[in-house]
Amino acid sequence: MATAGQWWGGARVRTLPAAIAPVAVGTGIAAHVDAMNPVRAFLALVVAVALQIGVNFANDYSDGIRGTDTNRVGPVRLVGQGLAKPSHVKWAAFACFGIAGIAGLVLIALTHQWWLIIIGIACIVAAWSYTGGSQPYGYRGLGEIFVFVFFGLVPVIGTTYVQTLSFSLIAIVGGAGVGALACAILVTNNLRDIPGDTVSGKQTVAVRLGDAATRRLYTLLIIIGVASPVVLAALSSPWVILGCITAILAVPPLRVVNGGALGPALVPALKQTGLLLLVFGLVVGALLGLT
Repeated sequence: MATAGQWWGGARVRTLPAAIAPVAVGTGIAAHVDAMNPVRAFLALVVAVALQIGVNFANDYSDGIRGTDTNRVGPVRLVGQGLAKPSHVKWAAFACFGIAGIAGLVLIALTHQWWLIIIGIACIVAAWSYTGGSQPYGYRGLGEIFVFVFFGLVPVIGTTYVQTLSFSLIAIVGGAGVGALACAILVTNNLRDIPGDTVSGKQTVAVRLGDAATRRLYTLLIIIGVASPVVLAALSSPWVILGCITAILAVPPLRVVNGGALGPALVPALKQTGLLLLVFGLVVGALLGLT
């Protein structure tokens, strides 16, 4: 029986910047056009956080029953390490998806935009299918696309839309910036896991590209992310360009990744990239909202 601490570790709360950042940016965009709605913003945050934790439990379950978590380094694997019954971890994932669904339905009812149910279902299906089901796309090198879309574009555009009830180019650009940094987290994770994933047959982008090219991809994603405020500033307020200052936080993880770190030595880069994403989201969101 897993302890509360082990369940906490299995939830991988350190990944929550990937849920918080897009909501912060989307809410900042809504505030920029004087349409911020705190209740709707909060519900969007609940949806994002619940989906993130649900994805983490779903991945733990699916990777665990396939045996791909057996020889990995990094955070707690509830199923892979035999700490919890697979069925319990699966239902924990479903419970999180249920919370996200309920919050999403309340949000939809408040906005009267019932077509958003389709988007909500797509998010949950995508979350489960990343490593679950008979043909998990995370095993075929499509994980980064999923992260860019569902942890960048969709939450930023969605958070903006439920408050403004309109689409905008600025939300797309903001989503792309957040999505690039969220992808950088996944790339670092998969770079660390290349040896184990190769043995288990998990064809991530890192496995397909190889070590050197994966490190270059990480650098490119960081550049795209921290440079996105330049475009955002052109679309909103010149002050938003100050968001580029978050590039300072990119220096430590870039040194780790491009310094050739392997295995556990890449864990600090994971944490630092997560911090970069969180600060980027909060700073850019604040700059958008206050100008």
